[in-house]
Amino acid sequence: MELRQVRYFVMVAQELHFGQAAERLHIVQSAVSQQIRRLERELAADLFDRSSRQVRLTAVGERFLPEARALLAAEERARGVVAEMAHSRAGTLRLGTSTGLGTHLDRVLDAYAGLAPETTVDLVAAPARERLDQVAAGTLDAAFVRGAPAGSGRDGLRFVPLWQDPLVAAVPARHPLAASPGTLALADLAGVPLVLTERRHNRALFDLVVAACQDAGFEPLPGPRSGSLENTLTAIGAGGPADALWTVVYDAHARRLSTPRVAYLPFRNPGMELTTYLAVHRTQPPAGLDLLLRACAPTGGSGAPSAA
Repeated sequence: MELRQVRYFVMVAQELHFGQAAERLHIVQSAVSQQIRRLERELAADLFDRSSRQVRLTAVGERFLPEARALLAAEERARGVVAEMAHSRAGTLRLGTSTGLGTHLDRVLDAYAGLAPETTVDLVAAPARERLDQVAAGTLDAAFVRGAPAGSGRDGLRFVPLWQDPLVAAVPARHPLAASPGTLALADLAGVPLVLTERRHNRALFDLVVAACQDAGFEPLPGPRSGSLENTLTAIGAGGPADALWTVVYDAHARRLSTPRVAYLPFRNPGMELTTYLAVHRTQPPAGLDLLLRACAPTGGSGAPSAA
């Protein structure tokens, strides 16, 4: 059985006319009739009833039709996989990143290298707004962003949810809270100054932390102006019970920031997490997007995020 014969059969079954099917296939009618006869001989069954003026499917033909369509769909999927791999070969994926992806980025890059070994990944670090502008302009193929961006329908972008990023509290290792095993309640930090990035730099994170503190019954006490994360953690590590500071760090990033002077404590308060999205162009997504989404699928998860 040849796929060509199956394709001819499906077209005649749709048209119920050999001549019209031949026109749709851009071949002569005799070729269609000949190939279907060969298919019928191989299957040892008539697929069409040609005894009347109108061509009709036999009972066998009706039963064979959905299976034939499934064969052609499988062929299309197989061709798509090959085409996707061909697009990704010897190409470059320009991917916008942000601080704090930590172990997530390692996992994604390792998985993508296995799926598209001939593709070079060019990582571009930039503020969230710049990353989105570059995806919209086509200078980046895709970019990671956290939290639902304001006006996510603008700029012709689409945001595919990938995973949840839990937050942890960074407190001085000498603080009594660090000596208690287990999770931390936000209310325990009510009297400790919070060092947090300005809202204009990370609106999703700022709004989440402030709202969570308010839900816990207090307004966060503002600490010193936030600089780089490294400087903030240095200042926190230098503090003690009397002059403590605290901030929030993504759990995936905290695993890379091990220092004996800072303790990272998970929250027991619900909702202390942000969703990480992959931003892509809505009408011109990058070649190999499905491969990238497969690489982004969490280990042990139910499957890749949908590109639809």
